[in-house]
Amino acid sequence: MKKSVFLSLTLCTLFAAVAMAAETPAASTASTPAPPAAEKSAPAPSSAHPALPADSQATPAPAAAEPVQIAGKVLQTMNGGGYTYIYIEQANGKKNWVAVQETPVKVGADMVFQPGMEMGAFESKALKRTFDSIIFSNGVVSGAATSVVDPGKGQGVSPGSQGASADKAKKISVEKATGQNATTVEGAYKNSAKLNKKKVVIRGQVVKFSSGIMNKNWIHIQDGTGSEKKKNHNLVCTSSAGIADVGDVVTITGTLIKDRDFGAGYKYPVIIEDAKVSKQ
Repeated sequence: MKKSVFLSLTLCTLFAAVAMAAETPAASTASTPAPPAAEKSAPAPSSAHPALPADSQATPAPAAAEPVQIAGKVLQTMNGGGYTYIYIEQANGKKNWVAVQETPVKVGADMVFQPGMEMGAFESKALKRTFDSIIFSNGVVSGAATSVVDPGKGQGVSPGSQGASADKAKKISVEKATGQNATTVEGAYKNSAKLNKKKVVIRGQVVKFSSGIMNKNWIHIQDGTGSEKKKNHNLVCTSSAGIADVGDVVTITGTLIKDRDFGAGYKYPVIIEDAKVSKQ
């Protein structure tokens, strides 16, 4: 009897233990279950813009305006510091300075230049002058001279005061200057003996400008007096610092010299030296 009771208690205790074990969950080895092997986390966003595929339908950014070439007639040219500076007049009458790597240029030629960067108040130390505005072109498209210009003929000292002539299509008429020994271009020739080695004042329009020749700037002026046939219509003035652009109306104050001979065939029946240049 006692054995039967003990066996019954033992079996009850065993069944209770098994039942409790079945209701209690197994301890987890991690607070968060690992993701399934087939699942991958999303990559971190990239800051770089991906390259568009060749067949992308994305709309491209609008292109910049096409640079415009510069074209015009050469009014004036000079070299300095490895560059050629060209003063041109465009078809609409606008005048511009253009600079390119040194290249032969002929006054009166029609030239076309590649687009370039425009600079204001540009100072050329080689030419000792400041350009209010100048375009540094990437190069000449057409119109450059085929050979190097003789500076004595094309850009430098002209053979005599008659060496430069204005565009015949544009008649020049400049009012006579005032002051002591004020005269006209024609009057400078007519009264050269009387005015020799005296300070004079003359007003005229610049028809040619050449810099750095014999350490001087050479300015050709006309005022509408005199005649090309008589060779008394154009007057050369030299200055150590005075500058002007073709087309400028200037007042020249300097010393008139009669029969100046620089040698090498460059003779001037009349020339104004040590000129001070005042723009109107």
